[in-house]
Amino acid sequence: MEQASATAVINARGIVTGWSDGARTLTGYPAEEAVGRSVAALLAEPPSITALAALAGPLVLRHRDGTPLPLTVKACPVLGADGTPDGYVLTAEPVTAPSLAEQAFQQASMSLSVFDTGQRYLRLNDVACRVMGVPEDVLIGRFFPESVEDAEHSHSFLNNLRLVAETGRPVRYNSWAGAPALNREHAWSIEMWPLKDDSGGVTGVALAAFDSTEQYLAQQRLALLNEAAAGIGTTLDVVRTAEELVEILVPRYADFASVDLLPWVLGADEQPPTPDGEIVLRRVAHGSVAEGTPGAVVRLGQTDVYEPSSPPVRALREGRAVRSQAGEPDFVRWVEDRNARSPEGIPHRKGVHSMIAVPLRARGTTLGVAVGVRMAHPDDYAADDAVLAEELASRAAVCIDNARRFARERSTALALQHSLLPRDLPGQAAVEVAHRYLPSGSLAGIGGDWFDVIPLSGSRVALVVGDVVGHGIPSSATMGRLCTAVRTLADVDLPPDELLTHLDDLVTHLATDDTADEVAELGATCLYAVYDPVSRRLTMAAAGHPPPAVVLPDGTASLVPMTAGPPLGVGGLPFEAVELELPEGATVALYTDGLIEDRDRDVDHATAELCRALTTSVESLDALCDAVLKAVMPDEPSDDVALLLVRTRALGADRVATWDIEPDPAHVAGARQAATEQLTAWGLDEEAFVTELVVSELVTNAIRYGEPPIQLRLIRDRALICEVSDGSSTSPHLRRAHAYDEGGRGLLLVAQLTQRWGSRQTGSGKTIWAEQPLPPD
Repeated sequence: MEQASATAVINARGIVTGWSDGARTLTGYPAEEAVGRSVAALLAEPPSITALAALAGPLVLRHRDGTPLPLTVKACPVLGADGTPDGYVLTAEPVTAPSLAEQAFQQASMSLSVFDTGQRYLRLNDVACRVMGVPEDVLIGRFFPESVEDAEHSHSFLNNLRLVAETGRPVRYNSWAGAPALNREHAWSIEMWPLKDDSGGVTGVALAAFDSTEQYLAQQRLALLNEAAAGIGTTLDVVRTAEELVEILVPRYADFASVDLLPWVLGADEQPPTPDGEIVLRRVAHGSVAEGTPGAVVRLGQTDVYEPSSPPVRALREGRAVRSQAGEPDFVRWVEDRNARSPEGIPHRKGVHSMIAVPLRARGTTLGVAVGVRMAHPDDYAADDAVLAEELASRAAVCIDNARRFARERSTALALQHSLLPRDLPGQAAVEVAHRYLPSGSLAGIGGDWFDVIPLSGSRVALVVGDVVGHGIPSSATMGRLCTAVRTLADVDLPPDELLTHLDDLVTHLATDDTADEVAELGATCLYAVYDPVSRRLTMAAAGHPPPAVVLPDGTASLVPMTAGPPLGVGGLPFEAVELELPEGATVALYTDGLIEDRDRDVDHATAELCRALTTSVESLDALCDAVLKAVMPDEPSDDVALLLVRTRALGADRVATWDIEPDPAHVAGARQAATEQLTAWGLDEEAFVTELVVSELVTNAIRYGEPPIQLRLIRDRALICEVSDGSSTSPHLRRAHAYDEGGRGLLLVAQLTQRWGSRQTGSGKTIWAEQPLPPD
């Protein structure tokens, strides 16, 4: 044997049969003392099973002086004639300090392992041993599947080991998996590469596994924030926004989540001061990994009282996320309270170990609190989770506050608009009326649509439909201005085209008075029409408004051909009036553009649908309103819709009497007599005395101060109307006569004796009228 080598030969029975000089130098035993002895007598401790199986590994001999001698031993079998080992040649080297490369392998911060081509362990560094939970010598020589659980990620790992060994190409992949010594799953970035000999043959597979859990969780948090940015606040609805926050939190962030709001947030009241003690919150949304959220103590819509020491109240008062874990007094009290109040939910709260409460604050205002609870999720809420919760809550709170503000403004605008729209249209004989107003449900808010029916003198009636550009409270306020202006101008009894001219001037002045940013919001459209049941004529003019539709008694429907002038506020352009005669029982439909105009609709097609719907056979005008809206209105209108249906009536010759009066005071008595006889024919003898006085005063004034031709007309409607027309355009004025004045008391007497009186300009002069109430038929 080579004296320089520490070599020994043992037979199949473990008896030393050869001993080199190097072995003597290393162990202190001369050959004569070693040969013939059992190798077990030279060992300080039994060899490991792994080393025996691999025929290589650490071995501890006892030096001749009695001290332990660590060695690294390799065994080479000596085969007999039958091919079985007859003995072994052992080569031993003393254990020396590890090399720099060995230190780098063992002390690496990532898990490093080496496998042979049969997927058996050859080497593991310290991190790999900690991950596996056992020392290296326990794993050396073992087949990989024997050291891990039978799971999908283990099968994937083994398949990749085989793939590298078979193909000689490296593999890199990511895995979310557990490990024997870890209490939860981790994210791993794994790289496997082949180990090759000088000839290029694959002799093993090395791998590095980097624990990227923190980076993975950070990516998950960022993805959750991105999802929240797109998924929270899709509607301007407070409750739906809270539900969207819960949907983001469960199940990735919490096994149970809830959103409780301060009660004032859901109402129209201003924010009250936060009380010092208990706080009442209303549950608006919750969800859990269990279907139906059976673990919830508070039901949706219910209020709950929270103690001052509870995490939700602490979060509200401190304005930050509050974490609470199992074992802490506040957490224990919270769980015990929940279990006591809802015993049936205890199985669904089993394993609860961590909770977090985060305030919902926006623009310096506290709106409520969001709570997250973990049961199946293995980790307690940590500082990073609190930062994420505050970010999610901040985004949700802004959306909830936006929804709250929108709901409040919408409610205010709707209340303002309803207060300005007519509630009970006045009864009169000229027309039968039905109407509908549907506010838009779009995010733009309530628009400025309005309609009105205004009684005029002579049994006539004014019909108005208008639309103010824009949405919200400003549009409603402008609508109120215009509605009031139209009523004022209608009381003056201006023709439709002249009334729109004055209204156009008003809108122009309003725009001039407001700031430049609001000028565009003051544009408006309007349709003004006057119907006279005596002549059965409808006179109308439009300012940028859709024309009305008319349905004749024979069932034919069409739009009124008319030239719509410019919208109100443009200024400088004329408005044209159109007049048509309608038979009794005709239906006129006035509407705003929201009924027929939409981004995805053709106006001509919608108008044709409107005309068809107006011919529907229904029992009443109200039913026709509903039928028209159902047939024509889009499913989700983007604008307000106002619809006014008017069915015409006529005052026949039996209800109207007219006389031409000669401009001579001698004919006043004849006018009184004619009026009295007509009242007798109508069965209104009780009204004769007052009517004689009114006729006498009005005819006398027309003869004395007016110009021919002079005409007296009596109309029997729901009131008795006396009209005197003359060719002068000078309007009368009511004044108080002095004691010695010979005249000036006529109009004062008329005003005292009648219900109301007035004058209106006509194409040939003026008409003075007075109304007397009549008992109901």
